[in-house]
Amino acid sequence: MEIIEKIFKDKFAKIAFIVLAVLYLLILFADFIAPYTNTYSNRNMSYAPPSQVYTIDENGKFSRPYTYNLIREYEPALMQTIYKQDRSQKYYIKLFVKGEKYKFLGLIPSDRHLFGVDNGCELHLLGTDINGRDVFSRLLFGGRISMTIGFLSLFIVFPIGLLYGGISGYFGGIVDILMMRFAEAVMAIPSFYLLIILAAILPSGMTSIQRFCLIIVILALIGWAGFARVVRGMVLSIKKEDFISAEKTMGASNLRIILKHILPQTTSYVIIAMTLSVPSYILAESGLSFLGLGIQQPDASWGNMLKEAQEFTNILYRPWLLTPGILIFIAVLSFNLLGDAIRDFLDPKSQTRN
Repeated sequence: MEIIEKIFKDKFAKIAFIVLAVLYLLILFADFIAPYTNTYSNRNMSYAPPSQVYTIDENGKFSRPYTYNLIREYEPALMQTIYKQDRSQKYYIKLFVKGEKYKFLGLIPSDRHLFGVDNGCELHLLGTDINGRDVFSRLLFGGRISMTIGFLSLFIVFPIGLLYGGISGYFGGIVDILMMRFAEAVMAIPSFYLLIILAAILPSGMTSIQRFCLIIVILALIGWAGFARVVRGMVLSIKKEDFISAEKTMGASNLRIILKHILPQTTSYVIIAMTLSVPSYILAESGLSFLGLGIQQPDASWGNMLKEAQEFTNILYRPWLLTPGILIFIAVLSFNLLGDAIRDFLDPKSQTRN
């Protein structure tokens, strides 16, 4: 596609596209790439630091990557638990190792993981959380929610916003006034407080994913109004074009003119708006889960994983717990860079990029 070629000519957009592609590939094949499943837990490895991987042996020679098992001990002087390496045995990191069973892509039963170590040792590239769960594995599984759940809203926001804004702008007059006043009333609803109310009244028996999907749907039903206002403004301009007058003269119905001739003219804006809308939902999921209103444990999302890092001691002594926040920042920045690039490519009035 021409737009892909243009994106790869812009170095920032190219990097953003590659970063997002890698993230989505990682979460798509999370079951295979992650050394542990989403539910794996070892309380004896609570807050274990990242495993150190060595490629040079004790003789100073290059070696196959290996690590050592960690031994948990209590240090009375520090009044805290510490981990020491058991250097009596090396555990070499292997590819396509047997591990916990899972279904590849949710369909094919398998027990092969991309990498891992033999029994007797655990490999935690990014350490563990308070329950002894592998942070690296949970980042991949949590990304499935944080990086994809926002797209659910797009299937609600954009069809409603396009049709509503198209009808309002095309007919104008009293229809336009009434429809826009209703849209403005919807926009005035404070979404944050609405979410807090919803979190209190939703049934307790709902799973966390069902709970958050319902919240996203309700947010989308509120968020379409702003999109509809922009579409309405574009339609007001498009309906004055000569080809619209020609269609009316030929006897085309109003609905046909709106759906087939006017709304397709807004495609460029829709693509841009979709790209720039995804980050807001990523932040919404992360923020709500961080506050305890979204995805609940034991299900993983970047938001509820980051919640554990709010304690000062964890930030100071367990910085690996901050990795979900770093991924949120990278994902949101990448979407914004990509959205800005697409806007500049599709908007003929924009000349900010070469």
